[in-house]
Amino acid sequence: MPQSHGTRRRTTVPQPRRSPEHSSGGARGGGTTGPGGGGDGSSGGGRRRRREGGGRPRLSKRRRTWRALTHNATITVAAVCALAAGVMLVDVDGMFGGEDAKPKAAANGDLSANDMLAMMRSSDMDPIAADSVAAAKQRAYEQHQRQLKELKEKAKRDAKARAKLKEQRERERLAKSNPSAAQNQKYGRKMSALKGWGGCWSSLKTLWEHESGWNERAVNPSSGAYGIPQALPGSKLASAGKDWRTSSPTQIAWGLNYIKARYKDPCGAWAWWSSHHWY
Repeated sequence: MPQSHGTRRRTTVPQPRRSPEHSSGGARGGGTTGPGGGGDGSSGGGRRRRREGGGRPRLSKRRRTWRALTHNATITVAAVCALAAGVMLVDVDGMFGGEDAKPKAAANGDLSANDMLAMMRSSDMDPIAADSVAAAKQRAYEQHQRQLKELKEKAKRDAKARAKLKEQRERERLAKSNPSAAQNQKYGRKMSALKGWGGCWSSLKTLWEHESGWNERAVNPSSGAYGIPQALPGSKLASAGKDWRTSSPTQIAWGLNYIKARYKDPCGAWAWWSSHHWY
């Protein structure tokens, strides 16, 4: 018999079988079946919806560490620390480098005290070597004096000899003339003071005025002695530096060490020169 609309039996839709885990989760979470109950009624579904619905997931420990290291503030702090460490290393090197530290040139292009000391240390001379140089200078001086004596005697009788004598004296004058003498004397005064000879400056100044006029290119026409200290032979100056032909500080460094090895200080060197006219 056909059933009426009001008494029609509802067809039961079979539900999928749940695992025991879902069943227990539904019981604990109070979930319901059907359209209003969230589908499977389990708390696992609720947790899944919360994760999918915008809740911020927790980062792993490794990811949190990486994020901290790459943060802008962290990078800035690290850079500042590195810069500060670099500055400290530079200062420490300058303070504790001592004698082995590389000499620093002055900003105005002049040699610093360290440069001058390094030059003088590199050209230290022992007394035996100084005596050898002094012996050569003595022989040259004595030979020059003999030549001058002969020339003067001839000049009394011969006009040609007088002209030659005058030429000889002019050559010696020109050999000592030097437009940079004032600058060379500044180096000489500083380097002499660094050796502790500030009180002997006037002796050194007068000594080398007689020898070379403080001319770094002075050549003795008779002996071939060269430079401000009139080294003989001139190649002896090479022990103080490769630039010995043109560098006044290099020549001064050699000359001061020669004076120290043989005369102790410029005062002693000038006292000797005053008596013998060579040193």
